[in-house]
Amino acid sequence: MKNNLVIFIHGKGGNAGEAEGYRKYFPGMEIYGFDYKSSLPWDAKKEFYEKVKALSENYDKLILVASSLGAYFSLIAGIDSFISRAFFIAPIVNMERLVVDMIGWAGTTEEELKVRKVIPVDFGDDLSWEYLQFVRNCKIQWNVPTEILYGSLDNLQSLETMKEFAQKTGAGLTVLEGSKHWIHTEEQIKFLDEWLLKVSCNIADL
Repeated sequence: MKNNLVIFIHGKGGNAGEAEGYRKYFPGMEIYGFDYKSSLPWDAKKEFYEKVKALSENYDKLILVASSLGAYFSLIAGIDSFISRAFFIAPIVNMERLVVDMIGWAGTTEEELKVRKVIPVDFGDDLSWEYLQFVRNCKIQWNVPTEILYGSLDNLQSLETMKEFAQKTGAGLTVLEGSKHWIHTEEQIKFLDEWLLKVSCNIADL
């Protein structure tokens, strides 16, 4: 068995300890839960790159498992040259589109956000003009064999958005019918189990 490391990167509100739940999918491999500190994309870009580059120096191959915001931060960090395979669970793949949607949900406009700079909302993080400009100008380059699990009722990224990303990057896309962004019910976890076991079945051959 080659000296491979599986890096698990959680989403917003998650924690590195969740990595233990993924050990069963990658028998014989080390699992590392990345306890990142950044909440802003410009900070995450630097933190993720430095961490993954450092880990790559001690392993033959790195396999990435990332969910939601953790997937987005991975996509913008410029780490694809270090990653051999990736598995994304309910990923954010187009943050600009999500922020624009949130502006609409808040009943405001980009013009107003530009003037006010920050607009508080009651359904998540405050809207930020600086944030929008950063994600709008931060282009994703991702050349890693990737599999995606996406919930059909995910309100943060549309199926169209996910299909666009999959087509652009060559990623495989599996749709979990009836699931929202948070994949957590017993039935959904069973589906995730079966999906990840299937798509990771030849990982030892890397």
